[in-house]
Amino acid sequence: MHLITLAGHTTIVLISLIDTCLQTPMYFFLRNLSAIEICYILVIVPNMLANFLSKTQRMPMLGCALQMHFFIALGGAECFLLAAMAYDRFVAICNPLRYTLIITKALCLQMLALACISGFTLSLTLTTLIFLLPFCQSHVINHFFCDIPAVLFLACSDTRSNEIAVFLVCMLILLIPFLLILFSYGFIIAAILRIHSAEGRSKAFSTCAGHLLVSVMHYGCAIFIYIRPKSYYTPEQDKIVSLIYTNVTPMLYPMIYSLRNKEVKGALRRLLVSHS
Repeated sequence: MHLITLAGHTTIVLISLIDTCLQTPMYFFLRNLSAIEICYILVIVPNMLANFLSKTQRMPMLGCALQMHFFIALGGAECFLLAAMAYDRFVAICNPLRYTLIITKALCLQMLALACISGFTLSLTLTTLIFLLPFCQSHVINHFFCDIPAVLFLACSDTRSNEIAVFLVCMLILLIPFLLILFSYGFIIAAILRIHSAEGRSKAFSTCAGHLLVSVMHYGCAIFIYIRPKSYYTPEQDKIVSLIYTNVTPMLYPMIYSLRNKEVKGALRRLLVSHS
């Protein structure tokens, strides 16, 4: 699964870089989303696989903190980037005549930079708050990586203030971008329904369906895990959900997003023909 995921996302990155027909804002965002996704799974999966084969399964405190920081930072950047992609689709469908004037290369770079800076800044704040807590009892994490609820569960002091901070950061990373996406899609669906031709409606919907499905899968799992109090922490259930959003959904994203897309299929065919 890990190799299939890496192959799928690497294909998207390379194809969107090489093919001149894919030099559009939509594929710029998609390329960077896949690049973030590659880094995101590399933070978790190789160490998880190594632990399956290792007898000790030890990780230094700094290593655990770094894993949590990069996981939250990349996951946060992905959340903000999905919101930026929703805005791109909103302008493309609701204001198509002004699309090239609004969604410029400079704006795309600014939104990408803002997504990454926001993700890393919020992650640094959150990771620092968690690892300043005293861990005076068990240091055994009942998880396959250093996730927020699993580490927070080990703290032996009152963690209510930290839980509030976690909740507020998760609100900024998860709920606000997700609500913006839903808000954008409300306007998009209304605009699609106003299109008279069935072919036009089908084409407009097909450009958005993949993004909406990926957003629901990504935010759904994350909101289930992180937007809740410590008292609702259930290790076994959390591990199953975490396994889905760190292994299963990243593998499905290329198939949902691009490899079903006619433009990407055309780019793949052109690449294969040119090298054959």
